[in-house]
Amino acid sequence: MFEVAVVADQPIWRAGLEKLAGDDPDLRVVAAVAALTDLPADATYDLVVLDAAEPDASTLGLVRGAAPFGHLLVSADWTGRPGLMAAVRAGARGCVSRLAEQEAVREAMRVTAQGGFYLCPRLADRFPAELPGSPADEQGGLAPREVETLRWIASGFTHSQIATRMGLSQATVNTYAKRIRAKLNANNKAELTRRAIELGHLTSVKS
Repeated sequence: MFEVAVVADQPIWRAGLEKLAGDDPDLRVVAAVAALTDLPADATYDLVVLDAAEPDASTLGLVRGAAPFGHLLVSADWTGRPGLMAAVRAGARGCVSRLAEQEAVREAMRVTAQGGFYLCPRLADRFPAELPGSPADEQGGLAPREVETLRWIASGFTHSQIATRMGLSQATVNTYAKRIRAKLNANNKAELTRRAIELGHLTSVKS
């Protein structure tokens, strides 16, 4: 079971997000607070759900502050700046609209808690416009099979699971992962996920 912390300054939104998470048998809300400062400084969670309302100049600071607590899902109106890409670069692993359907929010929670990346359907059209380039313009020097491997890694799958899905040996997947890290100058999974998003290889991937 995944442990969840909900951070929302508006009580009605906090209660709603807490209920959505609590209704999922795989999620358990262990903290529901109004501000990040209400969480223990050394606490870590499988999932942190941050309600940012209308993003403004302070939002990125909130995202950066929340990311160390666990895999971060940000709920917001996304009507202005900063945008989705900025939130992802600041540490968000998932982004949902406040207008998203309840099942989409639950799915976002599950995917993000498992270490994957999630972008709700309401935001899918907006996200590509913020990317610096398309995969056709810039592959990051990756071969097609390396791109596929990167997508699986960034979606939260283990090397063993990736090998099964791609019909390869785990040793081959390990080799691909090593090459990808070298080519993208990424030292860990979080950096690989960020680079996958920046290159346009990952927009709305579900585990």
